[in-house]
Amino acid sequence: MTVRVVIVDDQALVRAGFRMVLDSQPDLEVVGEAIDGADALRVLARTEADVVVMDIRMPTMDGVEATRRLCAERPAGGPRVLVLTTFDTEADAFAALQAGASGFLLKNVPPEELLAAIRVVAQGDSVVAPSITRRLLDRFAGQLGAAPSADPRLAQLTEREREVLLLVAQGLSNAEIAARVHVAEATVKTHVGRILAKLQLRDRVQAVVLAYESGLVTPGG
Repeated sequence: MTVRVVIVDDQALVRAGFRMVLDSQPDLEVVGEAIDGADALRVLARTEADVVVMDIRMPTMDGVEATRRLCAERPAGGPRVLVLTTFDTEADAFAALQAGASGFLLKNVPPEELLAAIRVVAQGDSVVAPSITRRLLDRFAGQLGAAPSADPRLAQLTEREREVLLLVAQGLSNAEIAARVHVAEATVKTHVGRILAKLQLRDRVQAVVLAYESGLVTPGG
């Protein structure tokens, strides 16, 4: 299956570089480009895409706002967003995760990591390791958004699913969770899938964000 990608960046040379890397892969196809968030929404309104490689800092409309609008307009079945950031924009990256992005990368990653991340996101998973996600949330959850409040969707979870969600939010991988609760890794994967379905979340990153926003997990705890 070919993964259709839209590149969003205000720098033409960056877009050209990404296109060259992506077009070298038989399973990836660049189907559109945009110069900012507003342009991206226009392009995606007429272009079928699986993954949007989204810069954060852009004029007119930044990547965070574009991600928020895209995920709000197309909550299910829409393209997944992979945001790009630099070392000094971690707060923006966290805001993008809150807005609905499926993960983020630094702009200076090797090409093979970018390619792998796009494929992972296209498959419906996160490109951000749970431990890294947790460090971001620990650092910024107290600075961004409203105070934690109980989410009624959590009432749908079984006791085991709630336990698994808590462990996911604490930064454990599926293998680590399996060892902790003494079940097969495949069973944990099934639990995670059911959690995402019940909570109407796109991926593991969004589950972590919800756990923090609802107070199930607190920064540093």
